[in-house]
Amino acid sequence: MLEPILDPRGFQERPKLKLAPRISLEDLKRGPLLFYDNTKLRYAGYSEIYVRLKENLAKLGITNIIYHEETVRGKYTKELKEMGRSLVEKYKPKAAIVALGDMGTSPATAIVTMGIEEAGVPAVYITAPPGHDVVKAYVYYHAGNLCLCPLDIYQASTKEEIDAEVDKQMNLIIECLTGNPETVAKHAMVEFKYDKVPPSSDGLLTLSDKIKFDVNRIYEPGAYVEEVTDLLLQMGIGDGLPIVPPTQRRYEKMLEYCPWDPEMAILDEPVGPAGVKITVKDIIIAAIMAGCKPTAIPVLVTAFQAMTDEKYNFLQSVHTSFPGGNLVLVSGPMVKQVGLYGGQGCMGPGPWANGPIGRAVNLVLINRLRCIPGACDLDCQASPAEFTYCFAEEPGLSPWPTINEEIYDKETTTVLVLKAENPHDIIEFMCRTASDLLVSIIDSCTTLGSNNAYMPSSLIVVLTPDHARMLAKEGWTKQKLKEYIHRWAVNPEPMVRNRGLSPARPKEFEGMHPVPVTRSPNDVWIVTAGGRGGHSSVIIPWGLHSEAIVRPLLLPNGEVAKSIEDFRREKWRK
Repeated sequence: MLEPILDPRGFQERPKLKLAPRISLEDLKRGPLLFYDNTKLRYAGYSEIYVRLKENLAKLGITNIIYHEETVRGKYTKELKEMGRSLVEKYKPKAAIVALGDMGTSPATAIVTMGIEEAGVPAVYITAPPGHDVVKAYVYYHAGNLCLCPLDIYQASTKEEIDAEVDKQMNLIIECLTGNPETVAKHAMVEFKYDKVPPSSDGLLTLSDKIKFDVNRIYEPGAYVEEVTDLLLQMGIGDGLPIVPPTQRRYEKMLEYCPWDPEMAILDEPVGPAGVKITVKDIIIAAIMAGCKPTAIPVLVTAFQAMTDEKYNFLQSVHTSFPGGNLVLVSGPMVKQVGLYGGQGCMGPGPWANGPIGRAVNLVLINRLRCIPGACDLDCQASPAEFTYCFAEEPGLSPWPTINEEIYDKETTTVLVLKAENPHDIIEFMCRTASDLLVSIIDSCTTLGSNNAYMPSSLIVVLTPDHARMLAKEGWTKQKLKEYIHRWAVNPEPMVRNRGLSPARPKEFEGMHPVPVTRSPNDVWIVTAGGRGGHSSVIIPWGLHSEAIVRPLLLPNGEVAKSIEDFRREKWRK
């Protein structure tokens, strides 16, 4: 028979939301009817949704409407549920219409809608592409059912097109709020292509009944890598590449450098479409599948601890339409001990720990959180950075202190995480002075199509040893470079106005011209990595209330680890 594997999806609670009792049309006319806008109606002509709804409701005698606008950004599940309940407590509505679920705020707004329903008020949530699919996934895992109203509109939809979509869905909206139980149940039913049968409570995924095998032999799944990979991909598990089956034997071996309790939650808040907590065990299983060595576990645990910092905005980062990956940049003495690399070709394929560690991060998002590409991830096109995104600062390459030395000291190993684009190449073989080189670097730090043109945040400039040498030779320190890049990496204000996406800038940026892409010199990170030559790069951030987070590799007792051997499990079990 074929040995079972550890189910990468883990346990799924899958609660069933009890919908609020629906009201009569007469009650709806008496009101008040709450219209909650998550701020998305400010943009792309979407305010017409509310205008047209108000006109159509008035024809039905529904005029007692309360309009409330408030963002959902920066809040976790408990806060979002409470937000829905507080709206009910504040306005005491008879029913609620929620809008708009079109992009990254769609899942958070779905949770607010659930909070409204839990408070006993019937609600309907208006969505638009591409948000509708990710909303369905969130509802599937978090609530089981919820009344959704899709509008087929997009950023360039005309007033007439929006009006037509709203008109078409008016009966659905009214039925969702006033219909009989059978009608409402039909409208609230949500189907999803994956996990129709929840994962087993024992944490195992049986293979024998799913893969044909020779009944006269006992196999380890490693003998069936292709078959196991294909099976898991059909279940929405994996990233499209062959995986190492996470057997119990491999799991136990991976514990060798894991001094933490595998059931320890890295993030104690439900997150992702599946609405689950990430545990050390989830990270270990993903690490096995990605091909990591046991020494990768401390780096991965530290990376996820960093990503759960509220300044990273992990809740929204896992399903954003931004086509970036979760960069993991390691600095310090443990780089070589873990097998990480920062030399020539370090941000591409190679025989290092970089690829597997970066891949493991993404597999946690897909397998455990169920941010499944093409199904419940808002990525319009995605990017290779979402397969894997990890490299290191190679000791001895930089003429300046490395990140671990900047923030801590030479003996401390650090992990920097940043939600960011693929590296953008800066080719410069011709110039011979620092000032000329900086012209090319500055010009590469932003474009009108980059997120940081509208939302200033962290920026990483990765210099080749040759480019770093040119700058250092002329007296440029890291601090001087940070100040210079912050001063000159800007966009003319008229060029970014009403372009790209809704800006999220500090208050002091109002009326500023030109507009910087960083908030201060501290947002600029200077790294030396790669081989000799003239191809440096800049790593541009997601920037949506998200910034680079740096964490040291700490032992379970909070002390700074000096060597990867400090993490050996046997030392902590005595």
